[in-house]
Amino acid sequence: MTEKEILLVEDNPDDVELTRIAFAEAKIANPLVVVRDGVEALDYLFARGAHAHRDADDLPSIVLLDLNLPKVDGREVLQAIRADPRTRTLPVVVLTTSSEPFDIEAAYALGVNSYIRKPIDFKQFVGAVKQVGLYWLVLNHPSPA
Repeated sequence: MTEKEILLVEDNPDDVELTRIAFAEAKIANPLVVVRDGVEALDYLFARGAHAHRDADDLPSIVLLDLNLPKVDGREVLQAIRADPRTRTLPVVVLTTSSEPFDIEAAYALGVNSYIRKPIDFKQFVGAVKQVGLYWLVLNHPSPA
């Protein structure tokens, strides 16, 4: 059985690389699919545009979502995910630099499963991403829907 993909929605190449390193260190075998903006994230999830060849029913195991994205921001991506019955129960973890109360409240109001502020320190960032992966991919029991 192949592992389900992790969708990382991140426009910062450094954070993408740190996430790859963290998952490798945590021995998380799930393939990491990276999209660089909100439009591409929605195209990937709903199998349209450049991702029209995908099976729209083959959803990732989790979406790691930055809030501050080009084209369509993370809040709008989250809103679209929760508005569609096919993706409504898909686990979404916001992984962002913002610790603004407004951003946190808005993300939870839109249905995020977890909100994690990216640590600035490399070791802390790797540790945080490892914990996210271990919890959501190993410990958590997803909805069968």
